Amino acid sequence: MDRQKIGKKLVKLRGENTQAFVAKAINVSQSTYAMYEAGKRVPSDEVKIKIAKYYGRTVQSIFFD
Repeated sequence: MDRQKIGKKLVKLRGENTQAFVAKAINVSQSTYAMYEAGKRVPSDEVKIKIAKYYGRTVQSIFFD
């Protein structure tokens, strides 16, 4: 699992939305979500599922492809 690659995917998926908006939607802090995008942290499995649902994607396509 390449944290930098995942971070870039999350930035691309977020598009015009703010980190704060997405973070609130998936119930994490903005700083936590920023760390995911920066590749400094990988979300827990529970948060991976929330992110995938939010973006209408599979966990596999975001975190493992």
